Amino acid sequence: MTKLTTSREIRLASRPTGVPTASNFTLSETTLEPLQDRQVLVRNLFMSVDPYMRGRMNDRKSYVPPFAIGKVLEGGAVGEVTESRSGKFKVGDIVTSRYGWREAFIAAPGELHAVDKAAQPRSVYLGTLGMTGMTAWAGLTMVEVKAGDAIYISGAAGAVGNMAGQLAKLRGCRVIGSAGSEEKVKRLLEECGFDAAFNYKTGPVLDQLNLAAPDGIDVYFDNVGGESLEAALSALRVHGRIIACGGISGYNDETPKPGPSNLFNMTTKRLTMKGLIVGDWLERRSEFENEVGRAFQAGKLKSLETVVDGIEQAVSAFTGLFDGKNVGKMVVKL
Repeated sequence: MTKLTTSREIRLASRPTGVPTASNFTLSETTLEPLQDRQVLVRNLFMSVDPYMRGRMNDRKSYVPPFAIGKVLEGGAVGEVTESRSGKFKVGDIVTSRYGWREAFIAAPGELHAVDKAAQPRSVYLGTLGMTGMTAWAGLTMVEVKAGDAIYISGAAGAVGNMAGQLAKLRGCRVIGSAGSEEKVKRLLEECGFDAAFNYKTGPVLDQLNLAAPDGIDVYFDNVGGESLEAALSALRVHGRIIACGGISGYNDETPKPGPSNLFNMTTKRLTMKGLIVGDWLERRSEFENEVGRAFQAGKLKSLETVVDGIEQAVSAFTGLFDGKNVGKMVVKL
């Protein structure tokens, strides 16, 4: 008789109001059905927690459907094939998927993406070589960031931010970042090669940005919104570009804050602002993997990550994103 596989998973118990709490989630155990033809069983090794997931916990239409109450959450994961009834995958293959927030799952081959087993740690496929790295790469590519550009990145010690900075340095840019602690600022300068960095909590963002870039900036990579976006609108030069990737400063707001008071700079400076959803770039995934994969293997990119152990800690890892408890990519080891 085939031994049934059990898996613990995290489900959305209720929709958060403001900052999510542990009461909005439940940890449950489920038994997986026996494997059918053309199916694959995967044991997750690492799962990702990401700020964008907060928006999916609201019951409102967005670029992705909201999470359903009582159902297991989903997100990026990297795992190992432990059983296969598909010719496309064999036991021991390492794959990425959207089946995070659970220890094991059954999927069709088309829902899995095979990755090179040689790369270590495996979690790099959620960060530098995963959707996080691809988000950073796509943002820079989208507005044609080039050598000589001065780029300011908010949330620069976060998963996407530090990668955007490192990739911009490889393109020959002058890179300025903001982060929420002196330790993070130090790591941006010493580990990620930023030319300048500052702690946004120690003074007005615009004042510190003007000190770091007295001649202005050409590109703003926005992960934060709010005060950082307003500061960038003032610091951008004529024909500057904005990559609108995220706005974590407002993700838990119960009512939206007013927009930047200086938005008219978009007109007077003839600025360009483009929204970024990495899912729009999947057809160029191989291009990203080739370019960034070579840089990583050559030791030109640092993989910054914060690792939390155990699925029972996944919720605290997720909520920790909004308290700035991560440096680089936040992942949960399963």
